[in-house]
Amino acid sequence: MTNESTSLTSERRSDKHSPPRLDIEDWHVKYGVVAGITGADGGFDLGLWGSQPSGTVLRQWRVFQDSFEQRFGQFVVGRQLHETSVGWCQGLERGLVVREGFDGHLTRDRGTLLTVLVADCVPVYLLDPASGAVGLLHAGWRGIAAGILSAGIEQLEFAGISTRSNLLIHCGISICGRCYEVGPEVVWKVTGKRVGRAETLDLRAVLAEQAAQLGIKGVTVSPFCTVHDSGPFHSYRAHGDKAGRMAAYLGMPLG
Repeated sequence: MTNESTSLTSERRSDKHSPPRLDIEDWHVKYGVVAGITGADGGFDLGLWGSQPSGTVLRQWRVFQDSFEQRFGQFVVGRQLHETSVGWCQGLERGLVVREGFDGHLTRDRGTLLTVLVADCVPVYLLDPASGAVGLLHAGWRGIAAGILSAGIEQLEFAGISTRSNLLIHCGISICGRCYEVGPEVVWKVTGKRVGRAETLDLRAVLAEQAAQLGIKGVTVSPFCTVHDSGPFHSYRAHGDKAGRMAAYLGMPLG
């Protein structure tokens, strides 16, 4: 695991004319990629299957899409299952594309912005600077236990586009290890460790360890927590069924 005090990817708040958003500025400056996550300020909620009226959510999606101006023509979101289905996105129609049953997306197409919806789960950003391939994974404890990280990496390699030695991974804004208390059965399924009572579990630390075991050296971890930093972020653990959803996003913009 990288040292958070020295190796964190920087994230900054976007300007007041955009929807609430934190951009991963290092990746934009170094690699030209657009990456980040929306926030909860002003009740901004992109949860397509949540409690908000569909018209309200779709209007907020339009604000989100418009904030990227002419850099992206396709916006991909999946109806997530907390599993390990990761699919390629190529030659998609313009506008918002909803894909059933995917917890992760991969693309090499410029102008396609990948998104996953989160409210405590970890958005995992994958980038191969050499090929321009990107991937975005929705990683809750079930997906992590089932191996969604290795599924995404293996698909990049199987396509002959990336090698894991080139990959960079960022474990984004999510619930932190101090705030995520789970039962013994969850600890066992995620880590393989037998415990006798509820414990806290650091999902991002588990993902960073998995990445290291898979041979990935470029791993960074966000410092933000959706629970104890809950003002700017949606959190299911903190707000229950009233929690909205944030969209983590990643893509190579059009030239």
